[in-house]
Amino acid sequence: MFDNRINIRPLAASDWKLAAEIYQEGLDTGNSSFTQFAPASWEEWTEHKLADCRLAAMLDGQLAGWAMLSPVFSRAYYRGVTELSIYVGASAHGHGIGSALMDAMIKESEAKGIWMLQSLVFPENAASMHLHLKHGFKLMCVHERMGFMTFGPYAGLWRDVALLERRSKIAGMGKNE
Repeated sequence: MFDNRINIRPLAASDWKLAAEIYQEGLDTGNSSFTQFAPASWEEWTEHKLADCRLAAMLDGQLAGWAMLSPVFSRAYYRGVTELSIYVGASAHGHGIGSALMDAMIKESEAKGIWMLQSLVFPENAASMHLHLKHGFKLMCVHERMGFMTFGPYAGLWRDVALLERRSKIAGMGKNE
């Protein structure tokens, strides 16, 4: 069960400063992305994200985490295939923020007709791997030596990346979706 102090709401441009801090916190670990720095602006950050399915997790009224979806492909027939980004601030770990965001994103994405959520996760990120598997994602494969890390504790190493996928049992099942 989630901490009853958690509230999930749409992520807004006014959340940018704190969302970017949470993102940078994750990037600094070297275990969340090949990206070294958070984008400079909300506009840059959200340029290639879906306008829908942007969620903020509030804990005691403060931004504690966020989740957004990006299209994986540009062709219309893949419109229901997305990549999930989910980040929880270090000070909010242990309160169920990740699970609350994941549950809300699954419901929100299915309501928007999205039938597949994909995530690319460094296998060493045990918390993220656990979160995804707990919420019905399947480990599809591990891409060995997918990218070269240029910063942080893993600088100079080729990193493996796990591809996790969750298929909706609701969205994408009708012949007209």
